[in-house]
Amino acid sequence: MLPHVNTIVVCLWAALGIVWLAGAFAVKPAARRQSLSSRLLQTALGVLGVLIGFTKPFSFGWLRSPFVPSSPGVVYTGLVFVFVGIGFAIWARLSLGGNWSGTITVKENHTLVKKGPYVIVRHPIYSGLFVALLGMAIVFREVRGLIGAGLLLVMFGIRLRMEERFMTEEFGSEYREYKGQVKGLIPFVW
Repeated sequence: MLPHVNTIVVCLWAALGIVWLAGAFAVKPAARRQSLSSRLLQTALGVLGVLIGFTKPFSFGWLRSPFVPSSPGVVYTGLVFVFVGIGFAIWARLSLGGNWSGTITVKENHTLVKKGPYVIVRHPIYSGLFVALLGMAIVFREVRGLIGAGLLLVMFGIRLRMEERFMTEEFGSEYREYKGQVKGLIPFVW
């Protein structure tokens, strides 16, 4: 891998972390929140995905096998995925404003956001993060990155279903209509 690419990837994820941290101070109070047990399951899947996909202790044997060729073009393609994915997730986070939460939550005076990236997909944070994770798998080229991204996609799927239920209960026919107009994770597909 090209030496500066690792630094760029770290900086992009740090930018995401800064936006998340700064935004955490400007959220509305929660009116309803997911259970601790569901949060723990989702967190465990996420941690497992990151550990397997993107940490050195899991870089051994067949997990380390490359799934794409080693070339600057492949690495830069992956980097573009990371950049676009994180940018999309940040745009979505900023569009949510005070409605955002790290847990699945209905906020006091919650509003249904249907602007910005929410015109493209209903769950743009998950879409953006998944694209960024795929980009990381491409940058690092190892099969374990695909496994890690897959585990995180499972976690996003669990969260998405719960969020859909919360939003339908909160917004009723308005959310069902929105759901009929805008795909969940992949524009025009799913």
